Amino acid sequence: MTTRAVVRGVGHYLPERIVPNSELETLVDTTDEWIRTRSGIERRHFAAEGENTSDLAVKAANAALKDAGMTADDIDAVVVATSTADFTFPSAATMVQAGLGMTRGFAFDVQAVCAGFVYALANANALILSGQAKRVLVIGAETFSRILDFTDRATCVLFGDGAGALILEAQEGNGTTDDRGILACDLNSDGRYKDLLHVDGGVSTGTSGVLRMQGREVFRHAVEKLADTAHRSLEQVGLSGDDVDWIVPHQANIRIISGTAKKMGVPMDRVVVTVQDHGNTSAASIPLALSVGKERGQIKENDIIVTEAIGGGLAWGSVLLRW
Repeated sequence: MTTRAVVRGVGHYLPERIVPNSELETLVDTTDEWIRTRSGIERRHFAAEGENTSDLAVKAANAALKDAGMTADDIDAVVVATSTADFTFPSAATMVQAGLGMTRGFAFDVQAVCAGFVYALANANALILSGQAKRVLVIGAETFSRILDFTDRATCVLFGDGAGALILEAQEGNGTTDDRGILACDLNSDGRYKDLLHVDGGVSTGTSGVLRMQGREVFRHAVEKLADTAHRSLEQVGLSGDDVDWIVPHQANIRIISGTAKKMGVPMDRVVVTVQDHGNTSAASIPLALSVGKERGQIKENDIIVTEAIGGGLAWGSVLLRW
């Protein structure tokens, strides 16, 4: 028998404030058509004043617990993927732990920007396979609206806020691709490309900074690296793009999403797309898309799913799982 980290529940939360492209037209030199054509984004959500990343994460976590039929007492560990935690420390994860009323287990953050949820899933999978935890709550949560430069039309129109959560549970499988749960992971980074996507400040620099991106260069790296990492996860267990029921990608840009799917040989009708409604929510985008995909009736039990993401670092990776 083989231990697998199996998805037991999923949920998400989006702030109440919806920001359509037309609102951004009043802030910066852009148009709804320009934004839609280049990114596919129509609207995004922004957190309210006083609504922090941990608040979004707690609400998404509660939705996932409800979907799983569990309570916080059933959870052994909380892993939060975020680049926009409430404080320098403590971690957002410990704040979520407290917000859920958990007084046992452990909690920590993972920071890999837009690839954060893939990294968090891989870490949660390792915790389960090593026996460190039986049930892990994995959350992606961001308030990117707080680090945007609203004079930079190339970046401020792309990002939004939100949170998604997923619960993994240790279950026994047969060690084949027929098992439910995480089947393979592939993680990568290359710090030489730091300047392509970064925030130009931080604690040790003494400034808070705002997001900076070289969009064309990021796009050039994204399609190739995302398709490659997805193929590597599939190859680990002897599968190919033909075996994939759904790609659930990082929701950065519709052109990156479609370009990656084409390179993988998977038609767009087998790709979960939410970028039009949420924008790029960084580490939150994959769990948000998983939750919405299940809600829509797209994702069903036993489906083979590939998630893949790339973000600042550059950091990128993929997780292959059977739902």
